[in-house]
Amino acid sequence: MPAIVLIGAQWGDEGKGKATDLLGPRVDYVVKFNGGNNAGHTVVVGDEKYALHLLPSGILSSGVVPVIANGVVVDIAVLFEELDALSSRGVDVSRLLVSANAHVITQYHRTLDKVTERFLGKRQIGTTGRGIGPAYADKINRVGIRVQDLFDTNILRQKVEGALDSKNHLLVKIYNRRAISVDEVVDDLLSYAERLRPMVADTGLVLNQALDAGKTVLFEGGQATMLDVDHGTYPFVTSSSSTSGGAATGSGVAPNRMHRVIAVVKAYTTRVGSGPFPTELLDASGEFLRMNGAEFGTTTGRPRRCGWYDAPVARYSARINGVTDFVLTKLDVLTGLERIPVCVAYDVDGVRVDEMPVSQSDFHHAVPIYEEFAGWTEDITGIRIFDDLPKNARDYVLALEKMSGARISAIGVGPDREAIVVRHDLLG
Repeated sequence: MPAIVLIGAQWGDEGKGKATDLLGPRVDYVVKFNGGNNAGHTVVVGDEKYALHLLPSGILSSGVVPVIANGVVVDIAVLFEELDALSSRGVDVSRLLVSANAHVITQYHRTLDKVTERFLGKRQIGTTGRGIGPAYADKINRVGIRVQDLFDTNILRQKVEGALDSKNHLLVKIYNRRAISVDEVVDDLLSYAERLRPMVADTGLVLNQALDAGKTVLFEGGQATMLDVDHGTYPFVTSSSSTSGGAATGSGVAPNRMHRVIAVVKAYTTRVGSGPFPTELLDASGEFLRMNGAEFGTTTGRPRRCGWYDAPVARYSARINGVTDFVLTKLDVLTGLERIPVCVAYDVDGVRVDEMPVSQSDFHHAVPIYEEFAGWTEDITGIRIFDDLPKNARDYVLALEKMSGARISAIGVGPDREAIVVRHDLLG
């Protein structure tokens, strides 16, 4: 069986956890290949709700091997907090593997993230303050701490000393903060080493061997396409590659082994943090979506910005990710609306633009051009067959499919684990 990539098609929070959970019983490995604990998945299993931030959501599926791969930045304290929380609720977490090459988020990364964001004032990016950006910056600057470094005290100390040599000057002289001592960072990291050691592996080798043996591997992206550091709404993006290409660099599995790319897209659009968002609603319609969709961040609790479905964004995601299948989530949230607008193009300075503008300035000033669709009032949360959906709901889905550049293979119709309509086999 092949490798499958699952990514978000918008600005995150599309329901990737639900899609992973849908696929979980049919896959052998679920791999997180980018990001850190700056985003979350909420997965509902029966009456139980699980909020995962760092762990792959496949950890909730019995028999699946969850993997934190080399492209992830790991806050080890958060990792153990999540593992302990799941264990206390009876979830088996013993199968987790962590890449020896994954980078570690340290105390100074979290401190720098918070003070830098405050220092930016009105130019803030909208980070979560959890140290993700500074950890990735150290990775690129080749002064990062990797998981494997926790098992060599001399190397760990040398690397922390080198990192703090410049960072303490920045903290003290620019941000008027106290210096961070090498000992407190080293001692903190070493305190996790022995518990972490049994989980650490050459995950790239493990995953390639699994594929060679005919196993199915699912690569689960954190954040989403429009937050990708290269292809998103830069600079209002995350610090890693959250598109399908990031699955290869973030895991050590070659791109020619990726068989399918599944993108999760909401039946409307949301985003958290700063940055352009053409279909954003600052009125009663936006509040309707926010409250009906429970649009508050899994990790941060921040209210999400809400807007209508943006077809050019979906087409852009389909193109750069090579999407084979869309999973459309939260269709039920739209129930009760008389009319449902969909952004089909933009007006940029009086000119119609059908695709996402390459210029950040143009995208920032883009005015949505809407096409309206009739809504429905029927409760769809119990429906499991596409033809049983109200006609207007079916018409809406088919219209989005035509506009978005790939088939819509599954549709989320409620928050429960089984509340999904499957039109096409996601693994077929």
